Amino acid sequence: MADQHAQSGEDKRPSETPAIRWEELPEGPVLVLLDQTRLPAEEVELVCTDASALVEAIGSLAVRGAPLLGIAGAYGVALAAARGFDVEDAANALAGARPTAVNLSVGVRRAKAAYEEETAKSGDPAQGARAALAAARQLHREDAEASARMAEHGLALLDELLPGGGHRVLTHCNTGSLVSGGEGTAFAVALAGHRAGRLRRLWVDETRPLLQGARLTAYEAARNGMAYTLLTDNAAGSLFAAGEVDAVLIGADRIAADGSVANKVGSYPLAVLARYHHVPFIVVAPVTTVDLETPDGASIEVEQRPGVEVTEVMASQAPVTGAGTGTPVAPLGTQAYNPAFDVTPPELVTAIVTEEGVVSPVTADALAGLRGKVAGAGEVV
Repeated sequence: MADQHAQSGEDKRPSETPAIRWEELPEGPVLVLLDQTRLPAEEVELVCTDASALVEAIGSLAVRGAPLLGIAGAYGVALAAARGFDVEDAANALAGARPTAVNLSVGVRRAKAAYEEETAKSGDPAQGARAALAAARQLHREDAEASARMAEHGLALLDELLPGGGHRVLTHCNTGSLVSGGEGTAFAVALAGHRAGRLRRLWVDETRPLLQGARLTAYEAARNGMAYTLLTDNAAGSLFAAGEVDAVLIGADRIAADGSVANKVGSYPLAVLARYHHVPFIVVAPVTTVDLETPDGASIEVEQRPGVEVTEVMASQAPVTGAGTGTPVAPLGTQAYNPAFDVTPPELVTAIVTEEGVVSPVTADALAGLRGKVAGAGEVV
């Protein structure tokens, strides 16, 4: 089998280029993003000088992934405040940039609340802007810390479910440092297993329609020296049938109050396959992804992407704009069904791993207790 083998010796480390960073320039603050639409061909940064530029970057998927969207949303509010734009308008535009990932609106609300509270208290919008930036930076730090704890809890769960190591893990979409202030969610668990010598193989779904597994997860796995193999999404069933998958690890963009999980389209079929083949199906996500205001899976708004992302193949060097700039793979005028996410019901989820611990079985009461515990610790929900 032609695939990527684990590297001996010291692992390569991921790129030093961060997925997101705040910079203070002489002409004013900016938010700098690693343009993920250009990976893996090249590392190019986007500079956002206002919230509208960030909204465009979110829509084009230059910045993406639930935890990172929360961080980006918070920084976007801080950017609008620091540059003197209308914070309310910026917050509304940012929160609505992508409807399924709840972390985006959580980050926006947190920075906006900090801005409003400080401005009301001091009467000085400049101090409000500094408070919003402090809130964004705090969220960024918290996400990095949460990532490390999720990796620890997730690896412990894998070892409990699959004693003896040698884990062969199938993952979907991209859940590494490109979506997080730290090393990610589901990918961070696999990476912890690799570093501990207990990951035998990372199976990487290419993840249609935008190939975020092929372009981004394989990129991160290669940079970390992990043993990985890329497969088409519809080849996963043959892997399960051959007994080559020990566990499925995915992230989440929103977890409803009943435990239904919205994640990149293709996740639900994996859950069905995993249940049939008696393979653990594990979701790894920060507590902020649990949305108690969304009662069930049917209530989750699923983002619909442009059909051109299916009818054409986009070069990784070109931003995904939906304008028809790729190579056609279907007849002109073909209609495409292109949901960005699907929803997995809680009965198909073995466990949800968060920074606060593992929820298994997945029930509404367990999730409410977990969310209440965090809110009780002072988090803005």
